[in-house]
Amino acid sequence: MNTTLTPTAPAPATNTLTQATLITRMKAIVGNDNVLTSAADMAAYECDGFTIAKTKPSVVVFPTSTEHIVEIVKTCKELDIGFLARGAGTSLAGGCVLVGGGVMIALARMKRILEINVRDRYAIVEPGVVNVWLTNALKPFGYHYAPDPSSQGACTIGGNVATNSGGPHTLKYGVTVNHILGIELVLPDGRVVTCGGPTADGAGFDLTGAVVGSEGTFGVVSKVWVRLTKNPEAYRTLLGVFETIDDATNTISDIIGAGIVPAALELLDKTMLSAVEAAFKFGFPLDAEAVVIMEVDGLTAGLQEEADRIEAIAKKNKAREVRKANTEAERMALWKARKQAFGTIGRLGYPSYCTQDGVVPRTKLPEIMRHIQATAKKYNLGICNVFHAGDGNVHPILMFDERYPEQVKKVLDASHEILAECIRLGGSVTGEHGIGVEKIDFMPLMFTPDDLNFMVRLRTAFNPDNRCSPGKLLPTAGGCTEPSAVATKPGRRAAV
Repeated sequence: MNTTLTPTAPAPATNTLTQATLITRMKAIVGNDNVLTSAADMAAYECDGFTIAKTKPSVVVFPTSTEHIVEIVKTCKELDIGFLARGAGTSLAGGCVLVGGGVMIALARMKRILEINVRDRYAIVEPGVVNVWLTNALKPFGYHYAPDPSSQGACTIGGNVATNSGGPHTLKYGVTVNHILGIELVLPDGRVVTCGGPTADGAGFDLTGAVVGSEGTFGVVSKVWVRLTKNPEAYRTLLGVFETIDDATNTISDIIGAGIVPAALELLDKTMLSAVEAAFKFGFPLDAEAVVIMEVDGLTAGLQEEADRIEAIAKKNKAREVRKANTEAERMALWKARKQAFGTIGRLGYPSYCTQDGVVPRTKLPEIMRHIQATAKKYNLGICNVFHAGDGNVHPILMFDERYPEQVKKVLDASHEILAECIRLGGSVTGEHGIGVEKIDFMPLMFTPDDLNFMVRLRTAFNPDNRCSPGKLLPTAGGCTEPSAVATKPGRRAAV
């Protein structure tokens, strides 16, 4: 390829950059085998799980060290080209879309677990380490890394840091930011900085907390210190079967209201159950409107009493049945059903789906679920639900065929109405998927112009030219009162 990367504003002819030149520079840094250039190879990198928004990168580069990342971003600075770091691409809000084109820095080959220190309860990992790899590596030591997104088998620690991922067990243990001790970050000018480290509390501002959840707009994470958590002594895992969504969600509120802090409370509705059952034959009751996976963990002493209290609360809320996982195999089967639920949606006959990520106060779960059902009826859409009910973090899954523009429009309109209702009920438009490109227009609805301008100032301190992951998270490049699809520095080269 020898396609010219056309500047967004006139530039001297001597500054003209060709695709071939860009590729040559990248291969010189990481080697020929660590660069993708063909349209077919790069097609997999044009979007993440939010397949509605797509942009092909100019080139995909696989660094294998911090030094590689430094040279890549220095070259992007020299050539005035945008870049974006990508993990596994399992994100669901367009966070991996390279707005305006440019260099995609794919971190999947930086996949080493560098250190496991059980005595001090931390591990050091590269950003491309898959979440479940760390879990498996820690099993012999009796420890685990607590954040466990449903995409745990594919998502990376670096991606989890970018979006501050949650997961079923973060109800009790906290989301990603609660388990990140430190970060090595390559800034957009090539400088390498370390925020935090293996000690629990450092002096000064919590820059680690600022970087976690910044969706890659501050720099490229090249190393992560994670907190290790001792495995619980025992578990009690229950499955509540309910005739109505209201009964299921009221149970969840009542459990938390009783002062019980479960390890997890996860809800699957009737449509989702039918897909999971078709795939795995777990024996779920297909006539139920919802089931709730309810788990407590901790010391064996007193744990059964806590499980009994949860069972009583579920029955008080008209649960027709409460099943118990009597063996570890039964427990793992329940969690397999939950964590692989998204992969079974194809059983429902739709070629595409869009997953939303709203949050409401737990007591508002019945209201948001009724709104979701009404929205499905209004737009004649199939919507199924599987979500972190204990956190009030709902994940309605809107099913459609993206080959038809009218269906795409209906899905986007329905999504907008659901997320707007989450805000009206006192919640947020994201609990763990991030803003990405999908939800930028909601930011002015949740934050004042002053709030957003301060966010821009913080981003600018790390990323002054907005070259790193441009067009994400914040509505505009320099002001925040109007939404904008692309945030590009005037005069920056646009990649074709």
